Amino acid sequence: MSSDRRKDSAEGSSRSSGATGDNHQLQQQPAPLSRYESQKRRDWNTFGQYLRNQTPPVSLSQCNFNHVLDFLRYLDQFGKTKVHLNSCVFFGQPDPPAPCTCPLKQAWGSLDALIGRLRAAYEEHGGSPEMNPFGNGAIRVYLREIKECQAKARGIPYKKKKKKRIQIKANDEAKAFEASSLIPLASSD
Repeated sequence: MSSDRRKDSAEGSSRSSGATGDNHQLQQQPAPLSRYESQKRRDWNTFGQYLRNQTPPVSLSQCNFNHVLDFLRYLDQFGKTKVHLNSCVFFGQPDPPAPCTCPLKQAWGSLDALIGRLRAAYEEHGGSPEMNPFGNGAIRVYLREIKECQAKARGIPYKKKKKKRIQIKANDEAKAFEASSLIPLASSD
């Protein structure tokens, strides 16, 4: 039995050194990507595939804002947001009481986030910020039109959110001190 124990301990020591080697290999692997980075990579690959599928294929160096606009329109077929047409009886109603045949499109917020990720990915892949087709003014105009159109179709106007003022604690303390100094002291006459 003692020979069995020695054999087990010998195997155990080889296992532990193997495990140490495994840990060393694990430490060399890069950290997993964040959700944002994964989505950005996926979006970049999808856009690249879209360009390669064009006839004739478009290289990234030839890509301009028109290709980006076409890509955004292409994505509408995969949308899940009901956008009522002007002729629809439910146009302008936030919660229509019955189904209709209006098309499903990409939501404005999804497209806006997509453009932000693609804009960052373009520059990470060596593109210059000045030549970035995702940052072109035509893209911003298109997104604004989509936003307004979808807001009207739902009957919900988009309003600019007011920025909340962040009050610094020191600022509050200073105001409290000023207020307390304005209080007249009781005289001890």
